[in-house]
Order: sequence, then C-alpha cells, then structure tokens
Amino acid sequence: MARNHARPLSPHLQVWKWQIHFFVSIFNRMMGAGLATVGAALLVWWLVALSGGEAGYATFITFMKSWYGMIFPIGLSFAFFFHLCAGLRHFVMDSGAGFELDTNRNWAWGALIAAILLTGAMWLTIFARMI
Repeated sequence: MARNHARPLSPHLQVWKWQIHFFVSIFNRMMGAGLATVGAALLVWWLVALSGGEAGYATFITFMKSWYGMIFPIGLSFAFFFHLCAGLRHFVMDSGAGFELDTNRNWAWGALIAAILLTGAMWLTIFARMI
C-alpha cells in the first residue's frame, strides 16, 4: 500500500491562526519555568548573601531596591498570579468544561487580566505601606 506523502501528517502551528488561548496556554508554561528558575536563583542568591555577612547582604538589598532590581520581584509576582489564574483555567478545562471557542477565549482573557490586576493590587498595597 503506497503512502501519500503530499498531505501533512498532522496540523502544525503554522496552519493555525494564533489566538489568545494559544498564547495563554504557552505563556503559562513559560511562567512556570520562569518561577522555578528565576525564583530559585534569587532564593539562592539571597541565602548566600545572608550567610556571607553584612557586606554581601547589603549588596543584595541595594540591588533589589534599585529600579532594575524591582523588575525581579514584580515579574515573579506577575508570573505567580498568571500561572495561578491560567492553572485554574486549565483545571476547569480538565473537568471537561470551557472548550467552546468563546468560553475558552473569555477564560484566557480573564486569566491574563486577572493576573495583571492582582499583580498591580499587590504592588500598590506594598508601595502604599512603604510611604
């Protein structure tokens, strides 16, 4: 039996039109990896700085209080909230619900918007208490 090699064996990402639920699903995995790697690296740096004495810890604190150092905790908190919200979306989908295109799209937008709002609310609260 001859096989027809002209047709694709399975759909590929280039065939599909990119939509928000594609982005959220892939971005969820990226945020999980970012939480694990960047979060672990910062934790290790903090522990090494803490055990290295006052000078090492002062260097860590100076970096983390700078504007470019604040990118890490804000980014990690966004990654946490996004991974949480997108994980809840996947949890609902694992139950068999939410596969309709409009529902899936709305849940994807909801996960992204909720992560942004939760991150903003958390950091506004933190900065308000610092003043």
